[in-house]
Amino acid sequence: MNYLGINAIFHDPAAALVVDGKVVAAAEEERFSRRKHGKRPVPFSAWELPEQAMRWCLAEAGLTPADLDAVGYSFDPAIAAEMPDDPYDPVRVDYARRAPGFLAEALPGLDRDKVRFVEHHVAHAASAGLAAPSRTSSVLVVDGRGEAHSHLAGRYRDGELEILHRQALPESLGLLYESLTDHLGFLRSSDEFKVMALASYGEPRFLPELREIVRATGDGGFTAQAPDWTRFAPRRIDDGTWGGDHADLAASVQAVVEEVLVDLATWLHGQTGDRVLTMAGGTALNCVANSRIWRDTPFEEVWVQPASGDSGTALGAALHLAQEAGDLGEPQPTAALGRSWSGEELAQWLRTAQVPFTTPEDLAGEVADVLADNGVVAWFDGRSEFGPRALGRRSLIANPMHPDNLERLNDVKGREQFRPVAPMVLEERAAEIFSGGPMPSPFMLFVHDVAPEWREKIPTVTHVDGTARIQTVTDEDNAGIAALLRAFDERTGVPVVVNTSLNTAGRPMVDDPRDALELFGSAPVAALVLGPHLVRRASFFQEAR
Repeated sequence: MNYLGINAIFHDPAAALVVDGKVVAAAEEERFSRRKHGKRPVPFSAWELPEQAMRWCLAEAGLTPADLDAVGYSFDPAIAAEMPDDPYDPVRVDYARRAPGFLAEALPGLDRDKVRFVEHHVAHAASAGLAAPSRTSSVLVVDGRGEAHSHLAGRYRDGELEILHRQALPESLGLLYESLTDHLGFLRSSDEFKVMALASYGEPRFLPELREIVRATGDGGFTAQAPDWTRFAPRRIDDGTWGGDHADLAASVQAVVEEVLVDLATWLHGQTGDRVLTMAGGTALNCVANSRIWRDTPFEEVWVQPASGDSGTALGAALHLAQEAGDLGEPQPTAALGRSWSGEELAQWLRTAQVPFTTPEDLAGEVADVLADNGVVAWFDGRSEFGPRALGRRSLIANPMHPDNLERLNDVKGREQFRPVAPMVLEERAAEIFSGGPMPSPFMLFVHDVAPEWREKIPTVTHVDGTARIQTVTDEDNAGIAALLRAFDERTGVPVVVNTSLNTAGRPMVDDPRDALELFGSAPVAALVLGPHLVRRASFFQEAR
């Protein structure tokens, strides 16, 4: 049976396809449209569908719209609450009601009666509880908002969801964090990760006052509404400067949100006694908070959906419909669910662009030589990642041993200098270097402490607070990156490389070969890996002359 999931209502529109219980494709619309986050999260954009992502998912499986058994839309307008602070929200709800017709127009041959509304937080929950390796788990969903709530706590047992608590709007940890993001001069519903990074540079000196207005209520819920932020710091203009009161405010809000999340997870464990916690919702992308939950709650294992933001509700909607029909989805073993090209197809792209390239027998060794010589490499290989993290499929890779490389990479990407970059490390070597977080950590969703003796060895990836957001790598996960890590270790004695997303500021992650060639032509990187092929900048420009 074939189930297509759609996220379109707020931001990060996406599509996902489940066939006979298996996730076969998932992608965000931004990767096709090249518009960051797909669209702005305003009511007037709710009519926009992930049309290119939907069509690609179907084409990937060789299906037509008529072949679909059901389409899940991750918002249920029938239960939407009024939002008095947003007079235009009824426009959003009205567009959601009309979604079956919009989808039938976008996918000719689709029966509009096959479109089913799936509650937003249930879709988030399914993206975690039905995709995780464990069939029984507690599930915690925290984000900005759904139809009428901002949080769901529950339990999956053999695929069946039992909801134990919901938090009604307007209380919302996600909207609180979004409001702070805006006050700090960043783009809300987009740049919340910048606030998390900035928090490391501040002191939580406003925490006592914030605890009076943001706190768990002891019954599985919480109170959280954005205060007048000017009580703590003036509105920041994003002029390239940062620190002071603004960093302290970011640190204070980060700390209070972590405290509430730990309380919510602890309450949930008290209700279920489960060994495993699964998490989704935009707040689950806060890797610092995730590590606090892993350390400070009774759960033995925490599994976070790598596409925890709204794009993941497309996957959750499809899995939820499959489970309801008795076609229970298999666990999601990878985030590599997007587009890919064969080696010959990639070679043809390079020939068409008249780009000189080689196909090395020892690709990992040649790239390791470039990295050891402190060159930056654009790495494009295999299926693209579903979700916001580059996981060695669409990555910029660099040498972690040079302190100047953090500033250098942020300059290459055109972003703020307080932004960290992350390490990829061989899973079998990770425990020598990192601690204080779960192992393995394949999706880069937790922070770990860097061992003191390693902080000077890998300064590029060691954040100001002595932590790093690691990704562990195995041959099964990504054989190419694992080979590169071993080759780099042989040359340097360091089984770690820098990984940051293959994009520049304000642009979506590179997804297809044209994107990769455009970035390579405009960014100062030494080499481009395109599948099995290698392009060196020196030969590229020498040939151009």
